[in-house]
Amino acid sequence: MAHSRRNLETLRQYLTEYDRAVEIGIGRRTELARALVKRGVSVTATDVHERDVPEDVHFVRDDIVDPDPSVYADADAVYARNLPPELHRPALEAAREADADFLFTTLGGDQPAVPVERVTIDSGTLYVARTLSE
Repeated sequence: MAHSRRNLETLRQYLTEYDRAVEIGIGRRTELARALVKRGVSVTATDVHERDVPEDVHFVRDDIVDPDPSVYADADAVYARNLPPELHRPALEAAREADADFLFTTLGGDQPAVPVERVTIDSGTLYVARTLSE
C-alpha cells in the first residue's frame, strides 16, 4: 500500500506539468485524477463503463480501441495506469491525433508495445511515448 501511495505522488508530480489531461480507463481508482485537479490540471476521465468520478473531473464513456477524437482533442497529455499491452498502440494513436504526450504504467512484467522513454518511479516504471521536448 505504501508503494501505491508513493507511485501516486510520483505520477501526480510528473503529470502536473500539463494543463489538460485525459485518463484512459479510470475504473474505480479516482485518486490520481482528483489530485491532479487539486493542482490545477483539467482532467477528463474515460472508461468503457459508466464510472463515478470526483466532482471536478469530467467523465466520458469511451473505448480507446475506437476512440472519439473530440475527447482527446484539447489534451496536453493522455495517461493510463496499469494499461495492458493490447491498448498501448490505440492509446498512442489517440494521443498523437491530439498532439499530446502519452504516459502510462503497466501491470507487473508487461513491457510496452510502443517505443518509449522509461522513467523510474518508486515501484515501477512510467513509460513516456512522447515528450514535451518533441
